[in-house]
Amino acid sequence: MRFVWVRAIALVAVIGGIWLLMPGAVRKGLPYQDAASVARGKSIYAESCASCHGAALEGQDNWRQRKPDGKMPAPPHDKTGHTWHHADDILIAITKYGTEQIVGQGYKSDMPGFGDVLSDQDILDVLGYIKSTWPDRVIDMHNKANGA
Repeated sequence: MRFVWVRAIALVAVIGGIWLLMPGAVRKGLPYQDAASVARGKSIYAESCASCHGAALEGQDNWRQRKPDGKMPAPPHDKTGHTWHHADDILIAITKYGTEQIVGQGYKSDMPGFGDVLSDQDILDVLGYIKSTWPDRVIDMHNKANGA
């Protein structure tokens, strides 16, 4: 039990450190209400994310069941998925560094980190685009997850 707590505290510290090291613009939240950012994000999403997460943010089939290789399929980013359950800092960190690095504990995922491919602003724009597609009630729940 102690090991689990140590790992959980370490994970929180890593994510907090990542958040503090990001430029101020990144810490302001996802630009889901900025039409130019949303348009850029939609374009980047189509180019970099849609091949796994779906052109309509629908995710892969049976996304809640492990694939034969033990990895989880790409989840949807629409209102039916769990993206909106995660605060901005977690979404940014997963997108930038990859799921395996953020989750740790031997978790295996096909989700790579895009930090070497996309700028911090590109990542914000993609996540802003995704958030812009959610219904108001889901946006409200996500804003609460961010402490807003």
